[in-house]
Amino acid sequence: MSLLHPDKQDVSSKEGESVTLSCSYTATSDYIYLYWYRQHSNQGPQFILFKGARALNGNEHNPDKQFKSTTTRNSTQLTIPSLTIADTAIYYCAQTVAQ
Repeated sequence: MSLLHPDKQDVSSKEGESVTLSCSYTATSDYIYLYWYRQHSNQGPQFILFKGARALNGNEHNPDKQFKSTTTRNSTQLTIPSLTIADTAIYYCAQTVAQ
């Protein structure tokens, strides 16, 4: 698994508003899985979802339907449609190549 760098380091918004986080990636394979995690203060990372990209588009595991994810050939986005205080965290994106 490779950690990706977010397109913006700091994103802030108001409670009740929608926010979209984005990460860009490069890969030579067409079989990509993209992951989102978040980490609250003094806790370990928490899995949010994964989504297939390119040839794996349509494969997704999103246990908390609050979060929405989209992918393009070179980026992944995570949308939180209605922010709450509980959404205050550090968010990470990562990629793997399917075997």
